[in-house]
Amino acid sequence: MDKKRTDKEKISATKEDMQTDTRREFIRTAGLALIGTVFGSRIVFADKMPAGLIPVAFTDHPTGFEIPGKHAGLVVLNDKPWNAETPPHLLNDPITPAHKFFVRNNGLVPENINRNNWTLTLEGESVEKPVTFTLSDLKATFKPYTYQLVLECGGNGRSEFNPPAKGNQWSVGAVGCAAWTGVRLKDVLEHVGVKPDAVYIGYYGKDLHLSRDPNKVVISRGVPMHKAMEEESLIAWSMNGEDLPLANGYPLRLVFGGWPASTSGKWLYKIAVRNKVHDGPKMTGTAYRVPCNPVAPGQKVADEDMCIIEGMPVKSLITYPKTGAIIGAERLLKVNGHAWAGDLSVAEMHISIDFGSTWQKCTLGPPANRLAWQQWKAEVKFPERGYYEVWARATDSRGRAQPMVVPGWNPKGYLNNACHRIAVKVK
Repeated sequence: MDKKRTDKEKISATKEDMQTDTRREFIRTAGLALIGTVFGSRIVFADKMPAGLIPVAFTDHPTGFEIPGKHAGLVVLNDKPWNAETPPHLLNDPITPAHKFFVRNNGLVPENINRNNWTLTLEGESVEKPVTFTLSDLKATFKPYTYQLVLECGGNGRSEFNPPAKGNQWSVGAVGCAAWTGVRLKDVLEHVGVKPDAVYIGYYGKDLHLSRDPNKVVISRGVPMHKAMEEESLIAWSMNGEDLPLANGYPLRLVFGGWPASTSGKWLYKIAVRNKVHDGPKMTGTAYRVPCNPVAPGQKVADEDMCIIEGMPVKSLITYPKTGAIIGAERLLKVNGHAWAGDLSVAEMHISIDFGSTWQKCTLGPPANRLAWQQWKAEVKFPERGYYEVWARATDSRGRAQPMVVPGWNPKGYLNNACHRIAVKVK
């Protein structure tokens, strides 16, 4: 979040922190038998539960303000600017529908957008000659491409860090995989001409600063040239065959699959080709950076010891069934979801019902294209009645698996790729 927050936002954040602390204190002081009484069932495999773990049945997802054009089930974390995540059970589609796609904005949505006079300018120290395109120019000059690409907020999972990290308290739903259509950024850069000293591209969008000062830039991030020149890096005008939703960048945006979604600038009107690492707002200091080396929880880290986040880590979601599922006497449950791995692919997928003591291999499908997520499915048989948690763990093509609990702490609460888990009760 920005440093300046409204009283309502401060109260909401404080209330959420208090609720989290209360749950942690209950787990610390209550015995497992008492916790089982709260659930109405004995916790099966309770002896294997990691110490200090908050059972997923205790988590809640309050809703309130609804974002225009979005599913009413999205959990709104902030309404100025709009920030909302998608509960896992609403992400069960192979391709995320536009109305279920999460929203992560840093400023206010631009007003009075007219796509007929929208332009995109390429400039900067390392461009041969500044060039401006209309939307019609882009569509007429360059071949369009469509790719299914995963976008995920770098802070997805922030709510699980302890000590807590400031910012939107995402659980696991700040992610989606849509079919994006547009032109390859590399084709546009090659057409315009890039000098040999090019290092980075930086974007500029027309989102409004919360102060509504037109001279203040909300966010201006970017990527190194090697990412900009990838086949799947798009200047996109369409999501799933329709115009981009207003909340997700209409009428034009960048899409860099597998990297923090903050690199995929919305309401795009300018791209700067730089001869240095881009230095726009939220590119410097600690924004979208993690410690270059591991640190102790709560440790302060100097700006110069923070490194820019690039490829996202391996991760997965259980999208069916919804947490809280009740299983009958047959004790058989069909489970499915998605898995993705930043710049890489997912090699294996497993689930566990005994808090990670043993793992069962899942059926894993291939990605539709590079940087798309992959579907997985499995059937699990429960040995007896009681409370269970189903945990999901993906392993990427380099052999790196998701950790069972929150990985290395960092001051901004980025890159949490701990196993997703759902609560299940067997009658």
